[in-house]
Amino acid sequence: MLNAETYELLSKLSLVMNHKSSLNRSGNRKSLQKGISAEFSDFREYMPGDDLRRLDWNVYARSERMYIREYLEEKEAVVSVLLDTSASMDYGRQKKSDLSIDLCGAVAFLTLNNMDRLVLYDSNEINRPFTVSGGKNALPKVFNWLEKRSFRGETNLFSAVKKMKQRGAGVTVIISDFLTAEMLDEADENPEKTMKYLVYKKQRPLLFHTLCAEELRIGMEGTRNLIDMETGQKLRVTMTESAITSYERELNKLMTRLNKGCRACGGAYMLCDSEKDRSQLILEDVCSVCTG
Repeated sequence: MLNAETYELLSKLSLVMNHKSSLNRSGNRKSLQKGISAEFSDFREYMPGDDLRRLDWNVYARSERMYIREYLEEKEAVVSVLLDTSASMDYGRQKKSDLSIDLCGAVAFLTLNNMDRLVLYDSNEINRPFTVSGGKNALPKVFNWLEKRSFRGETNLFSAVKKMKQRGAGVTVIISDFLTAEMLDEADENPEKTMKYLVYKKQRPLLFHTLCAEELRIGMEGTRNLIDMETGQKLRVTMTESAITSYERELNKLMTRLNKGCRACGGAYMLCDSEKDRSQLILEDVCSVCTG
């Protein structure tokens, strides 16, 4: 988990939303509904029963017509986090799974600190979302949930996203290595479909692409037996300069595709290296693309 100093610095930030909230619970987000917050929205003609304290006397003095000042009501928004708990995430000297837990903790803090509602999804238990609200006092519940995560099996991210129960506008965060067949196949449009589906659901997509040093900087030499952590399938590969170059080219294609697709939908993409200093990664890199 992150240290107290990192959380203290995170307390000054909040997640950026693309849409105003339409939920009915009180919070810090500007809602589509009219209320009594400090942000002015519009004028409308006075109707019997309106609060006379909201009457604009300056307008009345000029026009002798009675108008009410309306304000945007502050409501809570929803931040949904999909945590990829497939077996491939539990890989690396500095494990991607540990990084993903810290990233999820940071997003949870940003959400609850701003009095928004947090919904956590485990990709292996997608039909059992964990909902938390109530501000920073609810963080121990989040940390307890995170400590119980286990990384196993396979994940179809597009299928998982479609099973998420988004209600109203908000932010959807996906934390994954995105090393799945549908993501790596250029002929498969699932990555683009995933982004478009989230936009349709009025979600701002944030992709945290978690990779470890062994995946970003190939150091293997000679002939190796590679084993798929999720399927157990084996592949014998000779690590020549040409093979490494080909791998790096395909990985760059994947990162470019995810980045382009996410930004085209008003979201943000961030490559997260598990070996980078954790506090620096979260406070400088991640926060630069998802907060304001």
